[in-house]
Amino acid sequence: MVGGGGVGGGGLLENANPLIYQRSGERPVTAGEEDEQVPDSIDAREIFDLIRSINDPEHPLTLEELNVVEQVRVQVSDPESTVAVAFTPTIPHCSMATLIGLSIKVKLLRSLPQRFKMDVHITPGTHASEHAVNKQLADKERVAAALENTHLLEVVNQCLSARP
Repeated sequence: MVGGGGVGGGGLLENANPLIYQRSGERPVTAGEEDEQVPDSIDAREIFDLIRSINDPEHPLTLEELNVVEQVRVQVSDPESTVAVAFTPTIPHCSMATLIGLSIKVKLLRSLPQRFKMDVHITPGTHASEHAVNKQLADKERVAAALENTHLLEVVNQCLSARP
């Protein structure tokens, strides 16, 4: 284990040497998207663009750079107002999984219209405590209570803030 300086502060890194992936390019804006007269539905790429730059709580890298989030694991139905995001922690025993899921959920809550129902969960089979983490993330009262904790909210906000 190595000392670390991620978003959560000092301490030991669980995954001291994670694989780093190439960032995908920015999506070009089409003329139809710029036209205010044309209804613009929300799609998987738009959701991915919202969450790709979230900071990992342990490393000075984004969730996209660590392959924690990928566009192929984002499902959207604009007509049904549903968004599902599966995320993959970098290691099967990642203690930051709930914080990562909470950060994704908060980003979506702050960015999407209220009509959307969000499902943020761990990619099946990729985490030892997958069921427990998913249960916490699906429980609206637990999420609301977590966000009332000022220290936890500060850490989430650090994950969501732009890095210099």
